[in-house]
This record gives sequence, C-alpha cells and structure tokens, in this order.
Amino acid sequence: MLLPLGGSLPHNRRTFLIASGAGLLAAGKARGAAPRRVAKSAIMIWLSGGASHIDTWDMKPKAPREYRGPFEPISTTSPAIQLCEHLPLTAQQAHRFSIVRSVGDHGRGTGDHHAGYYYNLTGHAPDPTFHRLLNARTPYPTDWPSMASVVAAKRPPHPSLPSAITLPQKEGAPEYTRPGQFAARLGIEFDPVFIDGSREKPLDFQVPALSLDGGTSVEHLLQRRELLAAIDRAERPVEQTGGINRYSTHQQKAFTLLTSRETKAAFDLQAEPVAVRERYGAGIMGMSLLLARRLVEASVPFITVFYKANKELDSLCKSGGGWDTHGNNFGCLQDKLLPEFDRPYAALLADLHERGLLDETLVIVSSEMGRRPKIGDPRSGGVSGAGRDHWTSCMSVLLAGGGIQGGQVYGSSDKHAEYPADHPVGPEEIARTVFHAMGIDDLTARDREGRPFPLMDEGRRLYELFG
Repeated sequence: MLLPLGGSLPHNRRTFLIASGAGLLAAGKARGAAPRRVAKSAIMIWLSGGASHIDTWDMKPKAPREYRGPFEPISTTSPAIQLCEHLPLTAQQAHRFSIVRSVGDHGRGTGDHHAGYYYNLTGHAPDPTFHRLLNARTPYPTDWPSMASVVAAKRPPHPSLPSAITLPQKEGAPEYTRPGQFAARLGIEFDPVFIDGSREKPLDFQVPALSLDGGTSVEHLLQRRELLAAIDRAERPVEQTGGINRYSTHQQKAFTLLTSRETKAAFDLQAEPVAVRERYGAGIMGMSLLLARRLVEASVPFITVFYKANKELDSLCKSGGGWDTHGNNFGCLQDKLLPEFDRPYAALLADLHERGLLDETLVIVSSEMGRRPKIGDPRSGGVSGAGRDHWTSCMSVLLAGGGIQGGQVYGSSDKHAEYPADHPVGPEEIARTVFHAMGIDDLTARDREGRPFPLMDEGRRLYELFG
C-alpha cells in the first residue's frame, strides 16, 4: 500500500480536529439537518505568487503602520466582512462568499513556492524532498494528486470534455514546473488538460500540444489520430502496460477538445454578448473566468484558473509577473493586481447567481502563501522597497457557492496577521471541505496492483461554513 509522503499532524491538534468534526456531524444529524447540497462543478482561482492577505481580506487597521500599510478597509454587503478599499466590486458580493482567515502551514512547509503550491493544491504536507530541494523539486509520479484530479477520478467521466481543465497556463515553464498540479499517483488519465491563453489575445484559448497550424485542418488532425491509433494497435502486443493505456486515455481527451461541437461552443467567447464580456473585463483574467463559467454550463467538474503572469510586473514588483510582491507591494496591488482580480471575480459570482448556477458551483480563491505582515523585504531594499516577503504561516482562502453560507468569516489571525489565532486550519482542512462540497466522501483509490490506499488521512470538513 502507498503511504503518505509527508509527516503527520501533532497528536493533540489532530485529535482535536477529528473530535470536533465528529461532534459537529453528530449534532447536525441530531438537529435533523436539511438535505446536503452537492456542487456539480468547482472553479479554483489561484493567485499565483502568494497574495498578500493583510492587504486584501484580512486587514489590520489597528496594527502599527509598519504592518498594516497605507490601505484602508471598507464595509461590504456582509456586516461580518471588511475588505481592502481597492476591492470595491468584490465588496458588493461579500454576502455570497466566506473567508477562512486562519489557514497556515503550521511549520510543515518550506517558506517557498513549490511547497506552497503542493500543500495548497493537494491538501498534503510537503515531504522531505521539498525541504531539501526547495524550488528545484520537480513533480514526481508518486506525488499526491491535486484536488482537481481527485474530483476527476471520483466523478463519472464527462461525455465529451475532460473532467478537469486548467487555464490559461500550466504553472511554471517546463524546467520549473510547480508540483501539485497533476494526478501523479492516480494516473495520467486524471491529469487536467491544460488550455493556453495569452494577454495579447485574451479571447483565444488553445490546447498547446494539439493547436492547429495554418495548414492543418480538423480532418487532417483526425487522420493523424487514426495513424496514431494504428501504430498503437501494432505496438500493444509488445508493450502491454497500464501507462500506455492511461496516456492514450488522456490523449483522447485532448483530441476531443479540438473536434467536438460541444467544445467549440464552450470555448467560443465571441458568442457572449459584448456587455457580458465588458462586465468581466477585457483582459486575460476576465476572459478566463468567463470561460470558466461557460465550462460550468457545459458540466465540466473542475476548472482551475491560474493567474497569468504579467511581464510588466517583473521589475515593478520584483515578482516574476504575479502576486509575489517582493517590492512595491502597495503600488502593484493598487494599480495592477487588485483591479485585475476585482472586476472578474465579482462578475463571476454575480453571473453564476443570476443564472441559477452558484448553489451548484463551488468557487475557491487561494494561493500558495500569504505575505509577511511586516513591511520590508531585504531582497528589494528593505523598508524603502515597500515589499512583503514570503509568508506561509498565515493566509486566507475564499469560498463561495456549492452550499457555502456566504457573508461569514471562519477563524482569525493575530493582531498583526502573522499567525492563526482562532480555529487554525491547514490546507488539508480546505481540501476536505472542497471534497465535501463536491459530494466526494469516498477518498480511497487503488494503486496499479489494485490495492486500495487512502487519498487523505488528515484534516476535517469545515461543516461550519455550510448553510
């Protein structure tokens, strides 16, 4: 049987979480709780680089200025929630989402990106190889699968589309690919299919490995597929391996994206009224979330939207183009990052609600880490550089739809937003809660020899978030 690669929770914390979860479940049954709503789809919005929790959804206006910075909080449509002044549209949707403000790695991470991706995308703590290799640690076939891949494996297959789709990019160039995005030990057939989008042409999305060049028609592509199938049939008696069959399954899903009418309809953003596109915003983030909504309408179970790096932010924010604001944190958030998130996220929640889809669609906003609350990163000039360094001890996660009761806050951080103070949770609790919202209670799988193994053995569902 495959065993977990990471360490185990401290006994007292784990015992408390398990006991609390059992008690809440028993209490719910005793009260005769309403029938459980199950989300048909999930949209994961990933703020690549590490979004600053203290400058967005966990502000500390009474903290010293060297912690809280210049931004002011504003009221929202929920009395329980205040947000950054530069999220005015999101503030109008606060009654539709909840915030978990007490997420941290509890010392199990490395303080860097690869481990943060892995922990928060899979719900499994980084194993010792992450601590040894840091950002040189590549994805391993023995890794734990992403939440997206678990959902793809546990849900009935979509009749014409992949069950897990990631856009507008795969995270990290080939030599720097972030672990945690893949099916890994579940098998390649449950890998998300990656769809590329660009900032230059935000209406155009394509499957990179199967994009058609100028002289290639769909008919030619189908002929290629028949040739590949013939070769595969000829080789199969020689190479009867599960890996080949699994790869063929994944390849078939990718071909489907170019050949099915349903795919063409789902990906045709030009079919959306101009007013709807303008509501989401014309950039790649807006069009990615609009495409995610269309994929929900097409019943795709799990869609992940990774923030597309903006090369203009490389030098401006010392960030690699994303939310990794080592320098000029406040200018980059105010002028670039927050407006690019605010409009499309608010539009997505409102649009899903108006179409009657929000109750059956779980929307998650997460990242690999928060930012160090004390301003000043030595790598960008210290205090004068106005940056925030990595911070994996505390962050926030937003959850909406899929049975989540909006307008509430779960847990809290301390007065400086440095550490969880009340109801601390880890990424394993977030993963369990996502699976619960998706109606996935059986978290077992089988290895290549057919032996069962648990996909998760830590964490509890945050029942308190559900209405």
